[in-house]
Amino acid sequence: MAEMKIKDPLLQEVQQDDLLNAQQLEEIIDEHERTGRPTRDILLDMEIFGEDDLLKIIARHLATDVMDIKGIEISPDVIRSLPASVARMYNVVPVEASGDTVVLATSDMLSPEVVDELMFVLTRDVNFVVAREADIKSALQRYYGDESESVSDMLSALEEELEGAGDLSDITQMKDGEYDLEVAANAAPVVRFVNLILYQAVQDRASDIHFEPFENEFKIRYRVDGALYEMAPPPKHLALPVTSRLKVISGLNIAERRLPQDGRIQLNIAGRLIDFRVSTLPTQFGESLVLRILDRSVVSLELENLGMPDDIYENFTSDIVKPNGIIIVTGPTGSGKTTTLYSALRKLNTVESKLLTAEEPVEYDIEGLVQLPVNEAIGLTFARALRSFLRQDPDIIMVGEVRDMETAEIAIQSALTGHLVFSTLHTNDAAGAITRLIDMGVEPFLIASTIEAVLGQRLARTICKDCRKGYEPEDEQLAQLGLSRNDVQGNQFYFGEGCSKCNNTGYRGRRGIYEYLMITDPIRELINERKPTIVIRDKAIEMGMRTLREDGVRCILDGYTTVEEVLKYT
Repeated sequence: MAEMKIKDPLLQEVQQDDLLNAQQLEEIIDEHERTGRPTRDILLDMEIFGEDDLLKIIARHLATDVMDIKGIEISPDVIRSLPASVARMYNVVPVEASGDTVVLATSDMLSPEVVDELMFVLTRDVNFVVAREADIKSALQRYYGDESESVSDMLSALEEELEGAGDLSDITQMKDGEYDLEVAANAAPVVRFVNLILYQAVQDRASDIHFEPFENEFKIRYRVDGALYEMAPPPKHLALPVTSRLKVISGLNIAERRLPQDGRIQLNIAGRLIDFRVSTLPTQFGESLVLRILDRSVVSLELENLGMPDDIYENFTSDIVKPNGIIIVTGPTGSGKTTTLYSALRKLNTVESKLLTAEEPVEYDIEGLVQLPVNEAIGLTFARALRSFLRQDPDIIMVGEVRDMETAEIAIQSALTGHLVFSTLHTNDAAGAITRLIDMGVEPFLIASTIEAVLGQRLARTICKDCRKGYEPEDEQLAQLGLSRNDVQGNQFYFGEGCSKCNNTGYRGRRGIYEYLMITDPIRELINERKPTIVIRDKAIEMGMRTLREDGVRCILDGYTTVEEVLKYT
């Protein structure tokens, strides 16, 4: 069974030598699919063999030798043969260059596609040697310096190349009075530039990249920890080839510039497999593109790592193992609802359970889950997907969002017929989810008898550990949080001064803030009486529910986040 799954060339090589048993192979494949970590790293972590043995296997596959690059001095001419952006993107270092050939040191198994791309980007033949990963990293640092230089370096190099070519019209050919977009998209400087943008975004842990054409400029912005940052804008005339390049690699129609399109890219960046979701939007000055970055090695789909308070974690984990009912996660867009649901499904994903999900779109492919992408354009709505699910004999169902009465009714029907249903709603707090369902037209007695719990959540940015500073809060700040001096009892408040590690923002990473509404008998009575949100919320607080604001205050006092973040999100 395991042999059927082996697509990874490194695992194929290792398997040829009979160095792994079936169980080890299964564990490695599972870990790789679950976390997105390279199989090379997983093999080394398992300590089945050392790095030197692994390098010999990789060298055999690439028909080359293992080389110790630690002690050698690489000449500046050789270093110049490989741009810094390319070296970092592919995790390679040039060790020799002569005529039309360059020899690159790599520590990983390179796919034929990557080899072809390197030859194309460098416009010369490429040979390889294999070296230790630590040696390649230190060589990258030593010869190519600080990473922050790379985008501005690349932009100036690009402008020089394009100036040498005159204008975009010279690196493309005209066809029927228009640029030949395919030629522009595949021009070596454009390919290199797009690769660099993607690499930089992954290094900065961005969740989205925005490519936005305006009348006089072409903006590129990254969203990191929920906030947008602008990078040095490239020349305006690059907008068309850059968007065309992104459309080519995501399999979209580059000639179609009047209608929105959606696509997907899967790339290996600096040794990690990254998924990008691509969305195009025709605007007044050209196409605006947004890439959503899905990096499984950054997102931890483990419930334990979400930062829930102990009591909420215990209640949530005991509710998700119930045989039937509905569990709703609520919050605005980008508050981590999908990650919470995936983490819950991962915990329940066993051989004994059949799990089905309807999503728009499917964000992470998880082994063992049957995942269905919803497509409104062809009539495959959440309601229709749910109806089909019930004929597939599931135990647990996840429906991306309850948007209308029909979806809500089928979800309730599913819960009443013995299924556990997970879903999301866009409401401001946990109690608001109940009244939203009643507003949709669902009968209160059905809500009261099927919903087990509602988890409300937000994501607040966490203070950068490298530049965190303590301070004494002002009375005004305490008043905004509803705290007195006695509540604080000498606890220090913190803020981030800003450093190179956090791009001078003072924040690095995000953490969940939660409130958990358990549907107990007193709450059920209020639902049946159609009481407003505020009454349900007050009753829940009386019975021990901590609000989002109170959980945010806990995060401030524990030194995780700032007053500004909590006031902004709660």
